Amino acid sequence: MEPELSDAERIEGKDKFTLGLELATDPRWVDIALHNIRDILVDHAYCEQKAATSCISLIVQYPELDELVQVLTPVVAEEWNHFERVVAELRKRGFSLGPQRKDEYIEALSRVVRKGGSRSQHLVEKLLMNAMIEARSCERFKILWKSIEDKDLSDFYYELMVSEAGHYKNFLQLAKTYHPAEEVMARWKEWLAAEAEIVKNLTVRGDRMH
Repeated sequence: MEPELSDAERIEGKDKFTLGLELATDPRWVDIALHNIRDILVDHAYCEQKAATSCISLIVQYPELDELVQVLTPVVAEEWNHFERVVAELRKRGFSLGPQRKDEYIEALSRVVRKGGSRSQHLVEKLLMNAMIEARSCERFKILWKSIEDKDLSDFYYELMVSEAGHYKNFLQLAKTYHPAEEVMARWKEWLAAEAEIVKNLTVRGDRMH
């Protein structure tokens, strides 16, 4: 019997489950981020808030899709819990939440979303955008988990890394539930290529999670 892989090993790609990102984060990002941990935590908090809001929006827009509602309802609670915990990490270090910053990564991703098409195709685009964000967040959390010397914060990012990987899989699976899997995966490859170009062309900033 083969040894069971840990969640971290699965995210590292040592089995068939990989994030599939075409471009890894620039190594300079973590060096800058570790010197701007307050800014990273503030931006992270808002990322979690937006993730919860996005799931609520999908539930409200597609209430007739029972499996979507069933899958995303606990994700809303989990993402909001992450928001509360990131705010707690800020307070632990004597920081306040602070204002939300412009998210150039999300703005660029939103331009990848196809306009027009059927209701099913609209849903697929929304689910794939969410999957893309979760995959990149998972990768960034993995980097922070491995790089932060503060053990409590490192452990925190390990936990969130595993959680985001689960959400990423949820969004992809939901897309394949409501649309032909072959079409979903073909479109996903296009999303991966587009996201790689976005990351390649964005300025490396250590005060943003993405």
